[in-house]
Amino acid sequence: MQIKLSNKDQGIFVFQLDQNNYIEFCPERGGVITNWVSDGKKILYFDEKRFMDNTKSIRGGIPILFPICGNLSSTNSVFGIDYLQLRQHGFARDLPWQYSFNEKSLCLFLNESQKTKKYYPFDFELRIEVTLKINCLEFEITIKNKTDIAMPINFGLHPYFNISDFKNLEFLNNPLNCQNQEKNIISNTFVELNNINLGVDLLMYTSGRSAFRDKILKRQVTLNHPYPFDLGVIWSDPPRRMICLEPWTSPRNSFVDGLRKVMIPPNDSQRFDASIQIKSLK
Repeated sequence: MQIKLSNKDQGIFVFQLDQNNYIEFCPERGGVITNWVSDGKKILYFDEKRFMDNTKSIRGGIPILFPICGNLSSTNSVFGIDYLQLRQHGFARDLPWQYSFNEKSLCLFLNESQKTKKYYPFDFELRIEVTLKINCLEFEITIKNKTDIAMPINFGLHPYFNISDFKNLEFLNNPLNCQNQEKNIISNTFVELNNINLGVDLLMYTSGRSAFRDKILKRQVTLNHPYPFDLGVIWSDPPRRMICLEPWTSPRNSFVDGLRKVMIPPNDSQRFDASIQIKSLK
């Protein structure tokens, strides 16, 4: 394995297994993986024009969600008047990350800083080890609480996948019902997915496995994200030809209502695992 600078102006690096299998990532922009080429095929959607505008959030790649997923209903910080309210999906996707690598994997690191302390009163280390294999990305996520009190966290990945067209998609392994996050109602998953071309934002309690097939690209994308990383979000943003299949630990607003909020004990850590597998279809 090796790392080399791919685009100096944008700060994008490439981590390469071989010419047909590599990922690109940008440490300065949230440690985001901007590109994944698997067996010569581009798996991820990425809006490069939007990426060039630092005033806008990234649309594409695999943004990292921490210390919350989604947004909060409260207008004031849950940590008191001395702190700013956490913005949607937290701060990890907006901050510079550090990285290291070895022969098998890329490691991304984020620690507390003066910026994070404006929103979040904890010392922490977020470590993501990304292992690149043929037709597979594996994620080992370790979040360490370096303070003497319990630390609340949510964590999520937000991968954007290239698709041929919404009409060519088939979703697998979904539960019967889901939560429409825009309307905040429980609904039938199959009925909701019939509106995928109009834009959906669906949260579901999965079995720890989520997948879809693209009949024209002839591939199946499967996320393995076992408990407590087993929430799944399906999000579309037409007319962009992409679909997001996101593993989360907790639903939005869990810092307020406590639903599945993860608490890491003092001076302890929590680990989450996930993988994305690509299978060619005949």
